[in-house]
Amino acid sequence: MHKRLSAPRMEFDVAQAYQYPEHLRPYLDGLPSAPGVYVFHSDSDVMPLYIGKSVNIRSRVMSHFRTAAEARLLRQSRRISYHLTAGEIGALLLEAQMIKQLQPLHNKRLRRSRQLCSIHMVNGMPVIASAKEIDFARTPDLYGLFSSRRSAQQTLLDIGDTELLCYSLLGLERLSHGRPCFRFHLGRCAGACCGKETPQEHQLRLMDAMQQMRVFNWPYAGPIGLVEQSADRRQIHVVNNWFYLGSVENLAQAAGLNKVAQGFDRDGYNILSGPILSGRHEIVELT
Repeated sequence: MHKRLSAPRMEFDVAQAYQYPEHLRPYLDGLPSAPGVYVFHSDSDVMPLYIGKSVNIRSRVMSHFRTAAEARLLRQSRRISYHLTAGEIGALLLEAQMIKQLQPLHNKRLRRSRQLCSIHMVNGMPVIASAKEIDFARTPDLYGLFSSRRSAQQTLLDIGDTELLCYSLLGLERLSHGRPCFRFHLGRCAGACCGKETPQEHQLRLMDAMQQMRVFNWPYAGPIGLVEQSADRRQIHVVNNWFYLGSVENLAQAAGLNKVAQGFDRDGYNILSGPILSGRHEIVELT
């Protein structure tokens, strides 16, 4: 009887396969230890490989060179460029804008474009609405920003399960008036559907659960300039309806930035809502 011989196991050491990208060394010397956006370029001048941001460009770029996991990006790169900003807000805004415009190869997750949805409270009933249907910047009683209707609906289901809410009062299932729902018999609904608790109690628990997801309306009549200042750089970030229009150095340039806001921007809202609503930054209303 012949004994089958197994092939010797080959251990692949990623670290051994990694080679330091000597061709990129000349681009490292001039990198500043300052806030901004950096770009890894391939031979193409149209589509960059990767766009990143940091409050310390030099430190962040150097971190790409310290791990074998970045080997593919570094092998494909031919040069590195950067854009300085006055601070972290400007870096975040510029990064998001450049990724949308240039669609870099290694920023795939940020390139996906899906239908933005929110939970709109209408007469006490949650309704899932898209940004194509209503103006998210100015419509009151919106909660949560979701990449799809399914995601918004799942959030309502999760809240219902956690707070013992009735699916029928959440608009998630149909039920005859006054008749207990199936989840009530399982102890998963507190009974707003059959009078075991008042609609007001049910509504209060729903709103408490959703309050942390509240979407704030645009608090100004028109565009504003958010001033960001560092030791040697000053920028005015022009924003309208949470949409980032661009950054300039003075108010004369800001007034001339008459781009039209292209609908509600989720990235802009996430980046800007905190700084604008906190009152910690100088805000200039632009007419």
